[in-house]
Formats: sequence, structure tokens, C-alpha cells
Amino acid sequence: MEELKKGRLPGWLKLKSRLDQDETHQNIRRLLKERNLNTICIAGNCPNIGECWSAGTATFMILGDICTRACKFCGVATGKPLPPDYGEPIRVAESIRQMGIKHAVITSVDRDDLADRGAGFWATTIKTIREINPTVTMETLIPDFDGNAEWINQVIDSAPDVISHNMETVRRLTPHIRTKARYETSLSVIRQISDSGIVSKSGIMLGLGETREEILETMDDLVQAGCQVFTIGQYLQPTRDHLAVSEWVTPGEYQDYEKIGLNKGFRFVESQPLVRSSYHAEKHISSKDAAKDSF
Repeated sequence: MEELKKGRLPGWLKLKSRLDQDETHQNIRRLLKERNLNTICIAGNCPNIGECWSAGTATFMILGDICTRACKFCGVATGKPLPPDYGEPIRVAESIRQMGIKHAVITSVDRDDLADRGAGFWATTIKTIREINPTVTMETLIPDFDGNAEWINQVIDSAPDVISHNMETVRRLTPHIRTKARYETSLSVIRQISDSGIVSKSGIMLGLGETREEILETMDDLVQAGCQVFTIGQYLQPTRDHLAVSEWVTPGEYQDYEKIGLNKGFRFVESQPLVRSSYHAEKHISSKDAAKDSF
């Protein structure tokens, strides 16, 4: 494809303005800076930031902005993180209240430097948000915690409405693209979440070298693990130092994958070029009742 050779975006993939520069959004940015908080919306240069913030959804990134892993697709900084900031949970909770957030998504960097990989900090953050914002719904996008069931249960026992953990890519490409993470470990995380009765969610990126057959295999693996919500979006190279895009997947293909995913058994499938993990996250909360009914 000519656009791929020249490093240009195809005609159908035009990024929206990174942030609508209105007064409300400027106030949000100012508040986050004052409270020394991170959002993956900004750190990950999300193309949907304006739409999500306008809908009352924001994704906070806890445990700092430096990751201990160096996945080849991710734009978050890698290195030696600072110690956990134990004042962060209440600052996040108070900011959610002040920003008028209706649905909060919480994620984090990987913290392989911590004894429990940050699980205890995660639990404290969720409980603190609940105490200060009892009506806010919440999704947590968690790391794999090395597949440790006890650590994963700390998040489960804190009772967020949705727990998400991304596969990111297909089985064959996982060792090449994801640092330390294992495909089977991620599946086991999804299975444990599903078995708990909480809504489970996962997602992958396209354009990393995967085949159609591998995408369908990943769908099957996730459905068998009980996953209820599935997201698919186009990989975009964060910098020249990251993995190059291997293919621009057309909007028609994304629509096809959405239909296939729903037919396979997912309750929700978000499949568009600019879809990211928390895109339309507020809608996925409606899977909660179905999860209880099937548990």
C-alpha cells in the first residue's frame, strides 16, 4: 500500500484533534497538573480524548508514568519508576468528583519492581474512589500481575464494575511484541476475572503482522475464557523507535470483525480503526447484569 511505504496515514484514518481546546478541557488539564496525576488519555496520545472527556469518561494512570516493561508498541516511558505515591489514591478520587466524571477507567504501568506488582495499591485506589464517589461506575484496565491469582483477587475483591486486561496481539506475535508478558498468562487473567462474576474485557491491535486466522483464533480463546467485551483498533507507531505498522486495516474489515465477534459470543465488540481500550467504556457497564445472571 502506497501510504504504508511513504509512512502516511490512509485516507480513512484521519486523527481527530488531540483535544478540543475549550475551557472545560483546559480546566481538566490544569486540575490534573495541579494534582500531579497521570492519564493514559494524555500519556498514550489517545485520538479520542476529546470525545471521551466530553462524555464524562476519563482514564487515570496510577503508580506513576514510568513502566518497568518495554513493549514495542507502547508509547509510555520505560525505566526505573519512583516509589508509589500513597497520596495518589485520594487525589484521583477527589479529581473524579471535581471533574464530574460519571465513568472512571483506572489503569497503570507495569510495576515489576514491587513485591506484589502493585496489587495492594490498586485495591486501595479502587476502594478510595468508591468511598468518595459512590455513584461513579468504574472499569479497571490491569496489568497481568505475573498471573498471580492472589494479587488479581485483590482487584476483584475491590469490586470494580468491569475488569479489563488486554491481550494486545495474537499468540504468535506476543513474544516479539510484549516484554515479559505471555499469551497464556493473559488468558488466565481473563478467565479468573470471568469466573469471579465481574464483567471481563480485553482487546487487541491490528497492523502488527497478524493474520485473519490468528485474529479469529484469539477471539475464540477469549470467548472460551469467558470474556464479554472485546475491542479492536489500529496500531499506530508512537515514535520512529517503536515497531513499524505492517498494515492499514480498512474500515470494512473492522466492521466484519465486529460482526464475527458478536456471532462468536461477545456481548460488546468495539471495532474501528481509532478504537482504544477505554473507547465507549461507559456503555460496557451494561454487561454487568448479564455477568451476574451467568455466574
